Amino acid sequence: MTSSSGSLKLVIHTDDKTPGKWSVPLSEEVFRRFLSGGGSSEKAVFSEGSIFSPFLFGKYFDPSDAFPLWEFEADVLLASLRSGGQCRVDWSQTDQAYVLKSDLPVVGKNNAQVYVDVNGKVMEISGQWNINKKTAANGDWRTGRWWEYGYVRRLELPDDADPQSSEAFLSNKDDYSFLEIIIPKINSKNKF
Repeated sequence: MTSSSGSLKLVIHTDDKTPGKWSVPLSEEVFRRFLSGGGSSEKAVFSEGSIFSPFLFGKYFDPSDAFPLWEFEADVLLASLRSGGQCRVDWSQTDQAYVLKSDLPVVGKNNAQVYVDVNGKVMEISGQWNINKKTAANGDWRTGRWWEYGYVRRLELPDDADPQSSEAFLSNKDDYSFLEIIIPKINSKNKF
């Protein structure tokens, strides 16, 4: 399904029951080793300013751990990246909704997916960038050393977020795709 603006409306999944998903943590040392030995695809996905970079928030934070994004002002948390022209992500809130906007690197086939956990407390954005590498024994790249196959950013949702009414849109540009996620507030009188 495509919106009138040419964006593809993504399905927000709520039924992912993959056991062991994101159970292998990505430590700072492992990440630095991985990135230093990586090529252009790895650097495009995990570079500074990317929503999937463990250093997005000014210090190391494993992207597979849920981060309380909307507790922080984007202008403050991203100030150093913005001053260097490296920032490719933004978030905000209005009286009606929480909004996340981000460039996603196009590496191979763009297969970004958005999930909300069964409790509606965590939203994750993930996708596979390395489809040529053999996956874990169970066939799910998210249960092992996931960073060698794909990317993830998990976000804690605010208490007044309505994840079941959320919408996500993906539009393609030259070297990047653009993702926009709109999460309405439960007590909002107006829909976005």
